[in-house]
Amino acid sequence: MTISASQEGIVRTRRAARLRTLGLWSFLLVMALSLAAPLAVYVSGGPVLQAQAAEQASNPRANFWRVVREGRAGYTSESGPYTTNTLIQNGGQNWRGLRNGPVAGFSPWVLALIVLAIGLYHFIHGPQRIEESLSGRKIARWSLGERVMHWYVATLFVLLALSGLSLLFGRAVLIPVIGIHAFSAYADFSKFIHNYLGPFFIVGVVLEFFAWVRYNIFTRDDIDWLKSLGGNLGGGTHPHAGRTNGGEKVWFWIIATIGLIGVCVTGLILDFPNFGQSRETMQLSSILHAVFSVIWVAVALGHIYLAVWGAPGTLEGMVTGEVSEEWMKKHHDLWYEQTRAGGGETSSASSGAGKPRPAPRGSPG
Repeated sequence: MTISASQEGIVRTRRAARLRTLGLWSFLLVMALSLAAPLAVYVSGGPVLQAQAAEQASNPRANFWRVVREGRAGYTSESGPYTTNTLIQNGGQNWRGLRNGPVAGFSPWVLALIVLAIGLYHFIHGPQRIEESLSGRKIARWSLGERVMHWYVATLFVLLALSGLSLLFGRAVLIPVIGIHAFSAYADFSKFIHNYLGPFFIVGVVLEFFAWVRYNIFTRDDIDWLKSLGGNLGGGTHPHAGRTNGGEKVWFWIIATIGLIGVCVTGLILDFPNFGQSRETMQLSSILHAVFSVIWVAVALGHIYLAVWGAPGTLEGMVTGEVSEEWMKKHHDLWYEQTRAGGGETSSASSGAGKPRPAPRGSPG
């Protein structure tokens, strides 16, 4: 039975819609599990925390521990890189107060505000739909190697983000829900996953950087793209974009700076204490690692939203390697013209004739 071009186009459009819907619900489920619980616990546990703080303030042993924390030197026969003659290191107490206080306390609220902002944006503007009718013609965007590299990094990113957030504020969130024994087993597993997958993740991030850095140098068109926020300001006219647009380049350089330098370097310092770093370096790296990681996750939420739901057709490119000709003209018009001028061909969804040549590629978008 022969299927017409219009029928084939409808089938592909419905398949892409189902893919976007599945990605959206998966994204919402992950965010609901990782963000809803902390907010509920913090709100309901406020009076308990205040009572504990009042009890500690009136604790008669407080004066004794203030003396201990003065850091007076003693003697120990222990040996090792972190062994000192001080019973209580005051810097360690300050680190714990900072990590378990502002860092762990504000992180879930930051992520929740980002999710709220994305929801409001989607409610007001909606997705960036293609105005033209889909012709069924496809243009190659990502090679198989690039897609494997992207999904390798993306999968490890999700696992590390969930395990890392669990270790950061999981005690306050999960112990009241699942109990201390279940949380102990879960935290031990999360720590194992986080420590051992981290170096493999860094390898993928480094490969992505060297594979795509030449496509992410800013141009004048990128400045105009950022000024109009991709066409959302200034009358809704979509700005010009080449192989990668301004937003994709910002995301790439966030990975290269906050991600690669801030998160990955501090992660290596924490993962391999046998390098000889000092206790103070480990404490500082722990705080920076948590802060940079939360920032990275927050920005990644916007990236995931645009790829899955905000710009229909984007996720299809990273799954199948191809995007529609109409998507290309809307989001990367300069790249489309360059591809056509250079002899790049499109493939017909109905006939399958004309195998597409790989077009110039950039960072994930």
